[in-house]
Amino acid sequence: MLAIYIDMPGSRFFLLSNPNAGISQPLDTKLGLDLRGGFEVKYGVDTGGKGPPSASQLETIRSIIEQRVNTLKVSEPVIQVVGNSEILVQVPGATDPSAVESLVGQAGNLEFVLLPSPEYPKFDTTTGADVGGTKAIPAPDTKIDASLYPPQFTGAQLDLGSISAGVNPKNDGTWQVNFAFAGDAATAFSTWSAQHVDEHFAIVLDGFVKSAPYIAGQITGQGAISGTFTQDEAKSLATILSYGALPYPLNLESSQDIPASLGQAFLDQTLFAGAIGIGLVLLFMLVYYRLQGLVACIALIYYGLAVLAIFRIIPVTLTLAGIAGFVLSVGMAVDANILIFERTKEELRTGKTLVTASEAGFIRAWNSIFDSNVSSLITASILYFFGTPTIAGFALVLMIGVATSMFTAVTVSRTLMRIVVRQQMAQKAWLYGVSDEEFQARAMGGRLARREARGRV
Repeated sequence: MLAIYIDMPGSRFFLLSNPNAGISQPLDTKLGLDLRGGFEVKYGVDTGGKGPPSASQLETIRSIIEQRVNTLKVSEPVIQVVGNSEILVQVPGATDPSAVESLVGQAGNLEFVLLPSPEYPKFDTTTGADVGGTKAIPAPDTKIDASLYPPQFTGAQLDLGSISAGVNPKNDGTWQVNFAFAGDAATAFSTWSAQHVDEHFAIVLDGFVKSAPYIAGQITGQGAISGTFTQDEAKSLATILSYGALPYPLNLESSQDIPASLGQAFLDQTLFAGAIGIGLVLLFMLVYYRLQGLVACIALIYYGLAVLAIFRIIPVTLTLAGIAGFVLSVGMAVDANILIFERTKEELRTGKTLVTASEAGFIRAWNSIFDSNVSSLITASILYFFGTPTIAGFALVLMIGVATSMFTAVTVSRTLMRIVVRQQMAQKAWLYGVSDEEFQARAMGGRLARREARGRV
């Protein structure tokens, strides 16, 4: 029922990280550039008159931008070098072009600048307010003169593994960016913070103040950049800091919406072809495996609903490659059921009852199902972590499908079969692909063998 609700058009999702926001995030099926279109920005690399950047520098810039835009590898952006000094960025389904431009275009130069007293006020712990000083503490997004206030520390000294975005412990609905320094810089920052307790320092990104907190005490471990960040702003800043600064600043040359390269008609044809393929699979299962095939079809319908719900929650951007991965995972989901059903038929032919044969079929097929699915997950993981965005998107869809198919085959199908085999109308061996004559003969032979064994004992 939860999967059906999530799959329904117009469904919305609770933001657990900010309960005060209520139901605020719509759940949509995200489509890629080839099916839906998106937003395109082109940047020129500004080398400051030093000539065009080298191929390696362009590739470094392209790689950093790709990591920024595609942090979770689910949006499948297109980032490519154009000519000798331009970078083209295409983001599918982008609804906020300004956020894309802000994320991509910032150089990412982070600096920690002391706002010295008595020029700037200090924080008075007794009154809980700033006192003294001749200048006001700079507000967020205020430009600061680097020649007057040189930085004490830079983003290059940060421990990248410590950078994360999280909810402000004050629980005021804002977010913060957690950080820590690495190596000798951690010791130096600890000493420096102890010398300037109650003084303010500015956290400056690309020359603009992002936050100007005061130093409440010696910072020996992890610190936090706090202020009035929203969730998106905090995550954007954490992403920029995590993937470092660009070798050269970028100048925005053009931006525009881009149409889908294939369009709705092509998507309809693709979905129709996929429906035919899945329909033939369901028909084969019904004809060949009969009652077990019907159980597999019901489990497969549940599988489709669950996978689509997962796609919408993450969310996964579906391109033609992603749809291909989903169709492939459908075949693999049926494969697990086939292994189970064939083992069940073998157990029935040995003379076991339907209930016993069904349980034995699941137990004996589990090792084969586990080995084949784990092998598929390992292969898909390699594609995900080392492939291009398009390949990574295909691999992500495949991994979700394989993991869900294991649950569907072992849990859903098994539960349904346990219910079915206990029904009076289902007590017919031919419903499971074994003739009644063969089953009765095997059952009689099994009973005689057991009696002879007891007699010998």
